Amino acid sequence: MSSKLSYHFIMSLKPTDGELEILKVLWKHGPSNVRLVNEQLNLKKDVGYTTTLKLMQIMYEKGLLDRKKSGKTHIYRALITEESTQKQLINRLLDTAFQGSAMKMVMQALESRSSTKAELDEIRDFFGQLEQNDEKDKS
Repeated sequence: MSSKLSYHFIMSLKPTDGELEILKVLWKHGPSNVRLVNEQLNLKKDVGYTTTLKLMQIMYEKGLLDRKKSGKTHIYRALITEESTQKQLINRLLDTAFQGSAMKMVMQALESRSSTKAELDEIRDFFGQLEQNDEKDKS
């Protein structure tokens, strides 16, 4: 059922914080069983196996995960990518907290946490590329 869901439907799903933690494990480790996911979650905080199992079953029903039977266990894989999820979360934050202003969001992010020189150089390079692309589009 899950693998037949449309791309647009999957992209409209909003993972909860707990679901996002599970997705991070699957993005990092690839298709995995519940035990591996639970072990990885327990590196940060104590999470019961049955809690992880139930959440992954709910995520399967919601269409966030797919699963295949492998012997006596199920192997789960993420149906949404890390990049598309990040874009969705950024767009939600941009709309709800910053009234759609990317400038306000970027300024707040840069003011809230100190950045290394390397990070600031990378940000400058990124802005330079954006300006070059904008100039190309205008000509």
